[in-house]
Amino acid sequence: MFQHPFQLRGKTILVTGASSGIGRAIAVECARVGARVVISGRSPERLQQTMALMDAASSGGHVACEGDLTDMAQLDMLVAAAGEVDGVVHAAGISSLSPMRMLRESFMQNTLNNNFMAPLMLTQKFLFKKSLRNNASIVFLSSIAAHTGTVGLSPYAASKAALEGMMRCLALEIAPRGMRANALVPGTVDTPMVRAAPDLLEAQARMYPLGVGKPEDVAYAAIYLLCDASRKVTGTQLHLDGGIPWT
Repeated sequence: MFQHPFQLRGKTILVTGASSGIGRAIAVECARVGARVVISGRSPERLQQTMALMDAASSGGHVACEGDLTDMAQLDMLVAAAGEVDGVVHAAGISSLSPMRMLRESFMQNTLNNNFMAPLMLTQKFLFKKSLRNNASIVFLSSIAAHTGTVGLSPYAASKAALEGMMRCLALEIAPRGMRANALVPGTVDTPMVRAAPDLLEAQARMYPLGVGKPEDVAYAAIYLLCDASRKVTGTQLHLDGGIPWT
């Protein structure tokens, strides 16, 4: 039976950072288009809220796994709980702000551990355990901060630039099995974290010709990269920057 390529029926997708914001939107929209979704996050209460939204949008069967992705033992447990998957969306991460003159090694290491090492090692464990099915799609959540200069964002920008560099190499390594790796590169997105600074959100909104993004905008792009419609797209970055000038 013909299945339209812009859907995820019959696929199992893992979404990290699914307890709020962009990760939650990706998980819910993946469920809405037919995927069985495994979600992870640090807050069991917020994960259950995401589960309720997914169940309301689909026929259920989803799985929630609480855990800290910077803990290697917990990464092993997440891989075991997820089982074989057709896609992974690395949406977990932290925002970090520090002028270079005030930067501390511990701060930088924590940023790298959350934004780079966690998705890197989770991917490694899936590949080592052979838990990624042939033709699986891996999506990393990056940021335009990796491509533009912003005062105080050196740690965050560096972690996302490292993520994109790793992704391009990974795409070549996994291509023989039909697997793909890509990155989503959003600009400012209207999430609870951003709304905590309303003045900044308002100022940012004036800079974007198409306005700041919504979590659903990133979710729809993630679905494209996860589904069969993008089966020849790999090793690239999809920019969701609302048309903001970079210079």
